[in-house]
Amino acid sequence: MKIIVTGATSFIGAAVIRQLLMEGHQVIGVVRPDTKHMEHLHRQVPAGKEAWLQVAALGMERIGELVFLPSAAGSEAWIQIGWEGAGSANRIRRDVQQGNVVNSLSAIKAAAALGCSRFLFTGSQAEYGIHHEVVDEETPLWPVSEYGKAKADFANLAKDLCKSLKIEYIHTRIFSVYGPGDHPWSLVQSCLRTWQQGGHMELGACTQQWNFLYIEDTAAALVHLLTEGRPGVYNVASADTRCLREYMEQMYAISQTFGGNGSFTYGDREPNAEGQTELMPDITKILTATSWRPVTSFTEGIYETLHCLRSGTA
Repeated sequence: MKIIVTGATSFIGAAVIRQLLMEGHQVIGVVRPDTKHMEHLHRQVPAGKEAWLQVAALGMERIGELVFLPSAAGSEAWIQIGWEGAGSANRIRRDVQQGNVVNSLSAIKAAAALGCSRFLFTGSQAEYGIHHEVVDEETPLWPVSEYGKAKADFANLAKDLCKSLKIEYIHTRIFSVYGPGDHPWSLVQSCLRTWQQGGHMELGACTQQWNFLYIEDTAAALVHLLTEGRPGVYNVASADTRCLREYMEQMYAISQTFGGNGSFTYGDREPNAEGQTELMPDITKILTATSWRPVTSFTEGIYETLHCLRSGTA
């Protein structure tokens, strides 16, 4: 298939493109004209697959212009990852987040104009808001941040718009992803970098239940949903849910085997924009609907992330 992927240089976007290319698909990767992360995208392209990726430099506010690019002709599916203001500071800005809703609805119209039959959107666990129990796709949504509200708003609008345009709509709610290429301010990256440099991390209480999914498993899940899944909403997470302290202490022990001599303490660090929540996803639906299974353990994922940090490729 020929597949359009927006947010192509992002953490998840570049990994999804790699997965698509490995499976023999052609990809149109949409990037911001001023992106500073093209090197990250190029590193993800498998050897011998360079000609299968074409890059379109186009901001999301101009995504409708993609229909005029000859390279986009014949596209069959669209993966919408492009979303501005995913960092903590912008998650509380309604103007930024609602602007993403408008731009992403324009992406659906562009997909329809190009003849795409499927549209997959990367939503977030932030749509659920604060829960302290297992959440499945039928759990009521009570988003706290403007980021979570906007993702949920888009889901409602996109479902109706795609139906009117005869496009199948797949909405994913992605939980906590980690691995090489993640934002340097993420919890995993912050801890590993600090400990490798001999620094100290002030953590929160870390007593809540948590769930981590490795980046390559995340990319594979999205591709499986695009090619196998029926229209609908799907949680994307691992089957490994446990106390966040267990994850932290496991990560610290692995860091020490790489020569890290930093330290950490549990305390009263302020929660992120979503507030103090717990991640306890039910992934029965995606396991039933597709042949996807997460294959990377947390230990394996942290070893690989540390290896890339030390080699300068993370």
